[in-house]
Amino acid sequence: MLTLRQLRYLDALARHGNFGRAAEECAISQPALSMQIRELEHELAVELVTRRQGATVLTEAGAEVARRACSILSATRDLAECVRQRGRLLSETLRLGIIPTLAPYVLPSLLPVLHRTYPDLSLDLLETQTKTLVSELAQGSLDVLLLALPLEANEFETVSLFNDRFLLAVPADDPLPERARVSPRDVNARRLVLLEEGHCLRDQALDYCGERKNENIKLGATSLATVLQMVASGYGVTLLPEIAVDVEVRDERVKLLRFGEPQPQRHIGLAWRSTSPRKGDFLELGQILLKTLKCEVSRKVQLTLAANLRQLVSS
Repeated sequence: MLTLRQLRYLDALARHGNFGRAAEECAISQPALSMQIRELEHELAVELVTRRQGATVLTEAGAEVARRACSILSATRDLAECVRQRGRLLSETLRLGIIPTLAPYVLPSLLPVLHRTYPDLSLDLLETQTKTLVSELAQGSLDVLLLALPLEANEFETVSLFNDRFLLAVPADDPLPERARVSPRDVNARRLVLLEEGHCLRDQALDYCGERKNENIKLGATSLATVLQMVASGYGVTLLPEIAVDVEVRDERVKLLRFGEPQPQRHIGLAWRSTSPRKGDFLELGQILLKTLKCEVSRKVQLTLAANLRQLVSS
C-alpha cells in the first residue's frame, strides 16, 4: 500500500537528486530509503527513478508522482496545523520567508514586538531571493512570505500591506540638485548599479528605467549596503527602496533624490498557500507589521485586514 512515508522519501529525493542527501534529510540509511522507493515503484507499477553513477534522475512518471506527492504532503501538514491551531493566534512555530531587500529593515523592529506580544510563538526565518521562497512555500517548507507583489502562481493567497517608494541615490557631487524631481532619463544618463540577477528589486528598477540591456548597467552586488558604497565612491547611481533609507544612507557622500509623479514603487505584502488553515495568523502578522513600521498605508487596507481577522476568529 502506498504510504505518506514513501511520498516523503520520494519528495526528498526529487529535491536533492541524490540518495545520500535525501536519506540524511529523512534521518534514515541510504539502503532503507532506496528500498522504500523500490516498494513505491512496485506499488505504482512504474519506474520512478533512473539510477546513474553519481546522480539520480527522475523519470517522466517519477517527476509527475513527485509533483503530486509534494502537494499531498503540503496538504497533510496543513491538516495537522488546522488541528493544532484551534483558534489560538500565533501560538505555534511560524516559518517566515523574507526577501533580502526587506529583512534588514523590517526584522529589527518586528521581532521584539512579536516576541513580546506572542511569547509562545516560535519563529523560523529564511532570507533569500523570491524564486527560492516561492518554491519553498509551494513545497510546504515555509508558511508565509513577506515580499514584493504580485505573484503569478495561482495556488497562493496574498494580502497587500504597503507601497515602498523608490528614491534615486547618487554621489553627493552629482550636478542634480537635491530638490530636483528626477525621471528615468536622469537614471539612464548615468551608470546604474544594481543587485545581482535574481533579486526582484533589480527587475523592478530595470522595468521603471525601460532598459534591460545597456552598457550603463553594471555588474550587480549581493546587498544594498554594497550598492550604496559603490554609489558613495562615485561608481554610479541606484534606485533605493524608501524603507532602507534610515539604515543604508548614513554616508555624506550619498544624496537622495525623489522621482517625479508617478513615483516608482514596489507593493509589499504577504503570501501563503491558499489551502493553509493559518490565514488568521498571517493577517495578524500583517497588522503587527504595519503598526510596528508605522507605514503609510491606506485606511482601506487597515480596515480590510482587521475585518478579515475578526471574521476568521469568530467563525
